[in-house]
Amino acid sequence: MDKKIYIFVLFIILLSPYRVWADNNLIGRPSDEPLEITSNRMEAFNEKKLVVFSGNAVVTQGSNVLKADQLLLYYKKDPDKKEKIGSIETERTGDLEKIEAKGNVSLTQGKRVATGDEATYFRESNKVVMTGNAVLSEGKNSIKGDRVIVFLNENRGIVESNTQKQVKAIIYPQDKKKP
Repeated sequence: MDKKIYIFVLFIILLSPYRVWADNNLIGRPSDEPLEITSNRMEAFNEKKLVVFSGNAVVTQGSNVLKADQLLLYYKKDPDKKEKIGSIETERTGDLEKIEAKGNVSLTQGKRVATGDEATYFRESNKVVMTGNAVLSEGKNSIKGDRVIVFLNENRGIVESNTQKQVKAIIYPQDKKKP
């Protein structure tokens, strides 16, 4: 019986936030930190409000790192935003709406790592939804499901599965060092 309680408590600790934000207004809001993106190639499609980074694509924002074979950045369409370059007036890119990551996707947030085949980062809610062989892990502990949702500002995650299979967690007891 004690072993079941120990595993349950460890499971709760794994899914609970690492820290509590003093300012609750930050929860769910996009970060003001800049996005740094590197890749082997970049293509911009102004009319589609889309920028594609491919080949070892990495986007870093603060301590969060999202890696994938391909990153697609979608911008909000804002026809009111015009920029004058010389005597030519052009549409400016709007605010970032979302980032889609495709192929060998991993999101690292401190000691927590989420992996999957695809992911979408939603800027407004500041969350990442990982699908396709989705796994949330911390150290040797891991939880596998159909979908992993990581709330970046809240420093927490959710693992979900469909009705045909369940979420599977592998939790290792912590080693207690003897003095």
